[in-house]
Amino acid sequence: MTQRVPVTLTVNGTEFRREVEPRLLLSDFLRHEIRLSGTHVGCEHGVCGACTIRLEGAPVRSCLIFAVQADGMSIATVEGLAPARGQLSVLQQAFQDAHGLQCGYCTPGILMTMSAFLEENPTPSEDEVRHALSGNLCRCTGYQHIVDAVLLAARRLRESV
Repeated sequence: MTQRVPVTLTVNGTEFRREVEPRLLLSDFLRHEIRLSGTHVGCEHGVCGACTIRLEGAPVRSCLIFAVQADGMSIATVEGLAPARGQLSVLQQAFQDAHGLQCGYCTPGILMTMSAFLEENPTPSEDEVRHALSGNLCRCTGYQHIVDAVLLAARRLRESV
């Protein structure tokens, strides 16, 4: 019989208690235990960034962390970006308006990375956006529309203050 360990995680403001195997990846916890499928698993080596979530506010690769390591912590996923059901966040709307996605597989990870980036740098240059994006791989685009979307979101966020 496989050992199971109790974990309690707060995901997008909701507390989840489960008993999981110690080797269960956080990405698999999110997708299979609590059915939040927005966190995508790409490379499973922490290289592509598709599984990026925010752990205690910081963007991290959820495929490199065991769920038990996040016990007691707060997690934000792409499902938590929107202010309300049926609405988009400023960043999500900018991605839609600037055509910042193609197939969309990498988009949740990019959105989570960029949401943290824009909180730290509300007036980024194009070069700063490109540098911040360097840990997220997209196989469909040349990144220009993604960069445009982030810059558009930054401008809209500044104007809304």
